[in-house]
Amino acid sequence: MLDSPAVLATRLHATALTERDGSVESRVMSDHASFHVPSPVNEPILSYASGTPERSELRAHLDEISSERIDIPCIIGGGEVRGATPYQAVMPHRHQHVLADVHRGGSGEVEKAVAAAAAAWPDWSRTSFSERAAIFLRAAELLSGPWRQRLNAATMLNQSKTAHQAEIDAACELADFWRFNVHFLERIYENQPQSSAGVWNRMEYRPLEGFVLAVTPFNFTSIAGNLPTSPAMAGNTVVWKPASSATISAYLIMLLLHEAGLPDGVINLVFADGASISSTALTSPDLAGVHFTGSTAVFQSMWRTIGSQIESYKNYPRIVGETGGKDFIIAHPSADADALFAQAVRGSFEYQGQKCSASSRLYVPSNLWPALRERFASEVPQMKMGDVSDFANFMGAVIDKASFDSLSLAIEEAKTAPEMEIVAGGGCDANVGWFIEPTVVETSDPLCRLIREELFGPLLTVYPYDERRWAETLELVDRTSPYALTGSVFATDRKAAAEAEHALRHAAGNFYINDKPTGAIVGQQPFGGARASGTNDKAGSMWNLIRWVSPRAVKETLVSPTDYRYPFMTGDD
Repeated sequence: MLDSPAVLATRLHATALTERDGSVESRVMSDHASFHVPSPVNEPILSYASGTPERSELRAHLDEISSERIDIPCIIGGGEVRGATPYQAVMPHRHQHVLADVHRGGSGEVEKAVAAAAAAWPDWSRTSFSERAAIFLRAAELLSGPWRQRLNAATMLNQSKTAHQAEIDAACELADFWRFNVHFLERIYENQPQSSAGVWNRMEYRPLEGFVLAVTPFNFTSIAGNLPTSPAMAGNTVVWKPASSATISAYLIMLLLHEAGLPDGVINLVFADGASISSTALTSPDLAGVHFTGSTAVFQSMWRTIGSQIESYKNYPRIVGETGGKDFIIAHPSADADALFAQAVRGSFEYQGQKCSASSRLYVPSNLWPALRERFASEVPQMKMGDVSDFANFMGAVIDKASFDSLSLAIEEAKTAPEMEIVAGGGCDANVGWFIEPTVVETSDPLCRLIREELFGPLLTVYPYDERRWAETLELVDRTSPYALTGSVFATDRKAAAEAEHALRHAAGNFYINDKPTGAIVGQQPFGGARASGTNDKAGSMWNLIRWVSPRAVKETLVSPTDYRYPFMTGDD
């Protein structure tokens, strides 16, 4: 019999408190050897095919989490903190089904989280790297083993992901982040300066002085787990604000980290609103950094808040953000039409198009469009959509009513605007869940709103271009959107692929050739974009980890001179 989420939470939390009752000092600076972390490898993706053990185990956890309504507190300094007015966490695909009551934190709870992070900082910032690494490596093993299906099931139910989408996200990518990040951090620490004769030069990569604020999105459990843990791995303490629509997976990640041995107060989970974060965490003199994934507008607002009081901080805060995109696929007249169709469908409609990397604008040459249009019209309506617990479904629901309303408005615009025509889909139904059909829109206006603005849903806008105007279309792709996150080119002509790679050099931080623009893998395709898509600090690489340390150069002269005079000052010519 599986433990209920509520029973498991109580048991694991009590165990974690008992295991961490001793002083951190016993673990600090205990290394007497040059240790190396295990070489990371990407977590294998399980199939969940009929008859497999992982399918049966996942179904058991889906049934269990669906059958209970749990109480989720904030976790501050290792303690459970409950607010006066909890809100409900629901299934997007069955929005009347309440999974949990979540205690929202206000300014008071955020202040407590900042204080808890400050209290934990002295010990944690001096904890040896090997000890910190061991905690997160253990977390990865717990996730890939006993915690795998519980976190997958929570991600499926609260975030409406299919089994495959949950597996590649909540299990595989998050485990990859924890394993690869300790490896990347070790590489940073090993980067040392040259020493001249009689001198020993060394570089120390200190944690930042203060706390890091991590603000995480609903669409990837792995991002939610990575943004607070990558600074913590480097010795920082963290205040973590997750998306209100992805609370159950965030809570389980905290419980998992406690079981892995993370000390109290290193990461403090607060289900706070944006106003409380802005008025409290962003204005604290001890704010050392912001690790953010979310909308461009929110990120810019946070940056303005920080900039408006820059003189009040103890240090200049590090600001790292990934803020979405309007990701493209451009096909050359030589493109393989079958590959283009398959990857456009996957890239646009997997997880309901709610990936920052999802392809939402497609440029197709006139020689390929008639046949491709026919395939969209005939095959897209056959894609199954519904409850993600039914493994036959390719798609679930969009995350909430606000998203549903925004997408419904865009689809209505496509139905009425003379320059647009719906090729497939267009249906919207919120009676049971927030369901938006996978929708393909053809437009004759390459600068219409649907092809310029991020809509974050299963809505693909296609612009058929004159096949003779390849170079001009590349320029159009580059200037159409303010974003620059991901994009791809389809071409069997190698010269054309190279032309696109060059012309679109600044249009995407992750660029794909003959592949969909989604599915970056930790350690293989470091992820991030520039322009309105963020600071391009590349999650899944050492370039993100370097933002969470503050280097100190130390020079030790082994035998100091005892005379201030230089040789040239003595003797006669």
